[in-house]
Amino acid sequence: MLARPGLPEFEYLEAQSSQEVFKLMKEKGDELKLLMGGTDLFVQMRDRGEAPEFLLDVKGLPGMQEISFDKKNGLRIGAAVPLNAISKHPDLQKYYSVICQAADTVGNYQLRTRATLGGNICNASPSADLAPAALVLEGKVVLSGPGGERTMTLEEFWVGPGKTALKEYEYMTAVHFPNPPKNAIGRYIKLGRSKMGDLAIVGVAVVGFPDPDIPAGLRFRIAINSTAPTAYRVPPVEEFLTQAPLTNDKLRQASEKAMEISAPIEDVRATALYQKKMVNNLVFKGLSEVWGLLTGNN
Repeated sequence: MLARPGLPEFEYLEAQSSQEVFKLMKEKGDELKLLMGGTDLFVQMRDRGEAPEFLLDVKGLPGMQEISFDKKNGLRIGAAVPLNAISKHPDLQKYYSVICQAADTVGNYQLRTRATLGGNICNASPSADLAPAALVLEGKVVLSGPGGERTMTLEEFWVGPGKTALKEYEYMTAVHFPNPPKNAIGRYIKLGRSKMGDLAIVGVAVVGFPDPDIPAGLRFRIAINSTAPTAYRVPPVEEFLTQAPLTNDKLRQASEKAMEISAPIEDVRATALYQKKMVNNLVFKGLSEVWGLLTGNN
């Protein structure tokens, strides 16, 4: 067996301020990469020909590794917060449990001590596990650049596989989530080739919560990964579920509609047909579990 190649040589730099980040990004250009957890970057450097001369560590900048929550302003997670810190945080477990569930499916425990929320989102992988959870929680990315700070929705931020709306000399500092709806319950369900450490063949996040102003009495948000160029919500399915009292048949019809919307491609992990059928199955499973928990019938 051939040994894996080692990492190419690079110079490690540690950022002391955001202004230093902007300055070095401008000076070094493509020779510099930003470093937070590095779990994807180092793989790209080892296996895929990435060879930056400089790695600039930004995780020590103010707020990058902080989680803050209050019932007025919602939740802010720094871009460099490790996934294990997300999954174990008591406020997230209580109010944003779907993102804790998603974080726990990434890689293995050791990897999650390094892997970060910002890295998972900025890689813009169609199979990113935290993407569906962040979508159903209606997160917005917080971006910092020479002109100041701006926010945008995740739907705006992801523009294609591996592509984001980051501008030149700009980097992500945090993700902000509004307060969840009262009594919301969420589930993230992932199908991989193995139970541990695999990329999602299909991943589905479902959040449900009471809404007495609609015929169904409950409202759902649904997001899916791995079956389109980016992770995505399915508004027509969500709207369909509001229109009449919920039944098992209605949940099955909604799952079939989600399957019809999905647009996977053939790859080495699964056929497109298999992925579409798994969208049907996992959306139904997620809806059924959340419906059962909200109505006490689970």
